[in-house]
Amino acid sequence: MPSDIEIAQTAALRHISDVASELGLKEGEVAYFGDYMAKVNIHSLSRLKSNPTGKLVLVTCMTPTPAGEGKTTVTVGLGQAFNRMGIPAVICIREPSLGPCFGIKGGAAGGGFSQVLPMEDINLHFTGDIHAVTAANNLLSAIIDNHLQHGNSLQIDPRRIMWRRAIDMNDRSLRHIFVGMGGIKEGIPREDGFQITAASEVMAVLCLAESITDLKRRLGDIIIGYTYFGKPVHVRDLGVEGAMAALLKHAIHPNLVQTLEGTPALIHGGPFANIAHGCNSLIATKIALKLGDVVVTEAGFGTELGAEKFFDIKCRIGGLRPNAVVIVATIRALRMHGSAEDYSKKDVDAVQRGFANLEKHIENIQKFGVPLVVAVNKFRGDSKEEINAVVEGCRSLGVAAVEVDVWGKGGLGGLKIAKEILELFEKKNSFRFLYKTSDPLKAKIERIAKEMYGAKAVKYTDKALKDLDGIIKEKLDRLPVCMAKTQKSLSDDPTKTGRPVDFKIRVTDVRISAGAGFIVVTCGDIVTMPGLPEHPAALDIDIEENGNIKGLF
Repeated sequence: MPSDIEIAQTAALRHISDVASELGLKEGEVAYFGDYMAKVNIHSLSRLKSNPTGKLVLVTCMTPTPAGEGKTTVTVGLGQAFNRMGIPAVICIREPSLGPCFGIKGGAAGGGFSQVLPMEDINLHFTGDIHAVTAANNLLSAIIDNHLQHGNSLQIDPRRIMWRRAIDMNDRSLRHIFVGMGGIKEGIPREDGFQITAASEVMAVLCLAESITDLKRRLGDIIIGYTYFGKPVHVRDLGVEGAMAALLKHAIHPNLVQTLEGTPALIHGGPFANIAHGCNSLIATKIALKLGDVVVTEAGFGTELGAEKFFDIKCRIGGLRPNAVVIVATIRALRMHGSAEDYSKKDVDAVQRGFANLEKHIENIQKFGVPLVVAVNKFRGDSKEEINAVVEGCRSLGVAAVEVDVWGKGGLGGLKIAKEILELFEKKNSFRFLYKTSDPLKAKIERIAKEMYGAKAVKYTDKALKDLDGIIKEKLDRLPVCMAKTQKSLSDDPTKTGRPVDFKIRVTDVRISAGAGFIVVTCGDIVTMPGLPEHPAALDIDIEENGNIKGLF
């Protein structure tokens, strides 16, 4: 079989103006980036408000292997399947970060015959949105240090500045740095550090803002640190929210592309689900719901991360009501969670043991009251016996499991599960949140830890308890909670695969993201600046004289 990039480079694409026109967008509502990419103006939503609202399908996952289980590929393939059935569908996914592209996971444009195109541009820079977020983030950092240099009239305590610089790359060497070194003219010396751009609160703000005015308000609400007297300092106190918003002038508009089969896709925003809220932008989803009969979107990593945040943060803030959920499972992930010696080889017993992990993810979705189906994403080497074991296991729980081969067959390989989802639309939907925002902060944290992760208790460090007290004192505790936790396990210990039991979640840090409108709770030793593996994907990527890119996946 050809590689993802080889399939992508032989595809015949329509001009993006044709895709936009078929969606019902008018010429003034679309700005073109060449022949195959465009920006959809956010103001188009005002005209589209009278359109019927489409059905919203969330694609999530069981606890993944390091390489991922093809969640985006299933999302793309499912959208293509609906279009093959004559049901207008729109795909909504996040923008790829350069960090994973050059690291271990590769790009995030789908794969095989279920890709969004042009995949090289989407994975490498795209329309520059992530760079704009980086620039806005680092403008704020520069303003903070400039304020300290020129008298510090706000009395900002340099030891309590929480704001960090950002770069869209995995670079562990930048996690902890010192700035302002070199003498009196070089600034005020202090500790600082970088986080990957996907973890920046500016990214979260961009993905939850619904207008330029809302964007500026949210940017202004960001708390960058505290004064010597313990009072929070907001971006609006520094007066830089307008300039930051100006840098995001184009980035706030969703990007329109197409799949291999011509299905329209809105790709916008890129927060990670293990350290942020893991969903594409709210405005892109709302526009898509007015353009298509069905909208297929995804949330990062497993149900306890991306899906929980999709429901409790994005749906709550945006007033969305999901109609169905797809949980992506793979035989290789089930083998891994069943402690197979080599999870690339057939092992029915390991699949059966690993089913406990998938079972927990099914239970998680059921707690939100949304109808669900399991997609068994087919990989080369999967045996019929293993697939049947998953199907039978799901059936015993009263849940359908459908084998999909959208990588190899595109939309055709997703027709069966698309038909299953249409049936789910007719089933009872009692969508509900996991907690009330008015619940005590500790109760919200412990509800997620116990209900989503299966923890028996939550253990707080002294620092975390102090953080909690400060947030409660400032009366900012009545916000949704965004848990930052490893994606490699249901627990906060990445070595614990399967369905861990009798464990405690360790909360090490709690901070307020007042602009985004949620509280970030860090569990275990998770970091917001990933590192590169021993053999990063960057070593296999190259470009030819004619401009063709090789090695990208």
